[in-house]
Amino acid sequence: MNQLSFYISEKQHHANMPLYEWLLEEAKSLGVHGGSAFRAIAGFGRHGHMHEETFFELAGELAVKVEFILDDALADRLLEKIRSHNMNVFYLKQTVEAGVA
Repeated sequence: MNQLSFYISEKQHHANMPLYEWLLEEAKSLGVHGGSAFRAIAGFGRHGHMHEETFFELAGELAVKVEFILDDALADRLLEKIRSHNMNVFYLKQTVEAGVA
């Protein structure tokens, strides 16, 4: 099993919808059994600018992590789908053990 995580900005869109929503919908259409999007409360990216959730924070500046647990074949299919749309999306793919105890 793999954990496939995407790190994007709230303000990123694709196909007239937030990118996190598009990723979830595409994964679902490929047969992925579940996925989640998590909004950050603070962080910085490659440019070093610190962003925090405050009253004055402009919408769209914080990171969103979209995460799936899936097998190799589905991970490859989802990554290929993203590549076919010429997206520039940072991801992390790592092997995990998943189960129910």
